[in-house]
Amino acid sequence: MKVVVGTRGSKLALTQTNWVIDQLKKNYPNVEFELKVIKTKGDIIQHMSLDKIGDKGLFVKEIEQQLLEKEIDMAVHSMKDMPSILPDGLKFANIPKREDPRDVLILKDGYTSLEDLPKGSIIGTGSKRRKYQLLRQRPDLKIVPIRGNIDTRIKKIKEENLDGIVLAASGILRAGMEEYISCYLPVDVMIPAPSQGALAIEIREEDLEVENIIKSFRDETTEIQVSAERAFLEGINGSCHIPIGAYCQVYGENISLVGLFGDEDGKNIVVKKIEGKTSAAREVGLELARIIAKERRDYDRESILSGSGAWRL
Repeated sequence: MKVVVGTRGSKLALTQTNWVIDQLKKNYPNVEFELKVIKTKGDIIQHMSLDKIGDKGLFVKEIEQQLLEKEIDMAVHSMKDMPSILPDGLKFANIPKREDPRDVLILKDGYTSLEDLPKGSIIGTGSKRRKYQLLRQRPDLKIVPIRGNIDTRIKKIKEENLDGIVLAASGILRAGMEEYISCYLPVDVMIPAPSQGALAIEIREEDLEVENIIKSFRDETTEIQVSAERAFLEGINGSCHIPIGAYCQVYGENISLVGLFGDEDGKNIVVKKIEGKTSAAREVGLELARIIAKERRDYDRESILSGSGAWRL
């Protein structure tokens, strides 16, 4: 049997996909896995910020098309890049164990934390979620947009005279570049993107043979977290145009879920947390989305009347 695995061509995407293939080979040594690199719109257009190119799906649509056309048999993505609704005919297979979901700072030599940075320091990130949470902690910082893979962004610290950049811990760890991390940002300081650190393995709905192969490295805790966080994303109808974050913690049969939702310019941002049962993870995510969306609407009306805007916790 031969399984063709589709992925983007970035260093991180290749690292993640090769990891998946290596894990599957351990359980299915007689299956031949072939890697196929596919360029996406998000890879081709590098000179614009993500929110100006389009919506979620920038790094997946071309890959999904090849999956539907049976040019590939499975696709490996970062779950946080996935739209809340998948195309007809496609679904997620089981999810492997999540890497560290936190964000990290990579700082210029001499700095080791967010608190270390001098007033007015310049930090690079292409994410509004990260931008406005950083500014909540340090309103004096200057946040500038950057794009590119991990190596490119790290180089920009020197090339563009930045004091630091923000990246997902999972990408740095999977790429074996942990030595670059200056500090981890706790989830109560920087709520991660929904499903950050989790991998998405996408297959055709009817392909039971490939689905059974992938079942070999399912992680139940990760699947509960992803179910809650993606339900929140779906309920909010989140995109890359707005700051949105979610993080689920699992405690036995119970979960807690924190969500963040804001407007494009970061004036009105709501953060809320609720608890529920692991067996109802998706329902918990949808409920938190309803609570936060209603509060945002109410708060937007108040802000229009008062002319003000702020975080609402």
